[in-house]
Amino acid sequence: MATVMNRMDDTGTTNRNAANDSDDEGYRPDADEPFMSLRQQAYFRRKLQAWKEAILRESLETLSQLQMDSLREADLTDRASSETDWSIELRTRDRQRKLVSKIEAAIRRIDEGEYGYCEVTGEPISLARLEARPIATMTVEAQERHERNEKVSRED
Repeated sequence: MATVMNRMDDTGTTNRNAANDSDDEGYRPDADEPFMSLRQQAYFRRKLQAWKEAILRESLETLSQLQMDSLREADLTDRASSETDWSIELRTRDRQRKLVSKIEAAIRRIDEGEYGYCEVTGEPISLARLEARPIATMTVEAQERHERNEKVSRED
């Protein structure tokens, strides 16, 4: 098993040495290893960073496309259709902007040693849940309770 070497760079993020990066390419966190070990933290940090970069790249592509494809349709129906398409695209980008904030918050939790633990119960969040939703802040059970309480309060 390779030793994981971590060090902070000028931006406060953890860099791993290149020799260990190749060892971890196929790595997946396993329940048999210590929960939120340095290796798991590095894995989730990379996963979150890649997700954030993909979202930002898509946003730049949307902006570029929007600038290139100004609404030039002469036909009112075509123009309305284009405006509807762009409206949907821009709403999607707004949701992704909010998602970027949640990704950044998850990375901060890694930095603070709080990542992977339920904000309600303090219990570890399952690795399967973190794989599926790396920005999760609650265990499935705590999330279900929270949603039930939210539903009840909306019905009142």
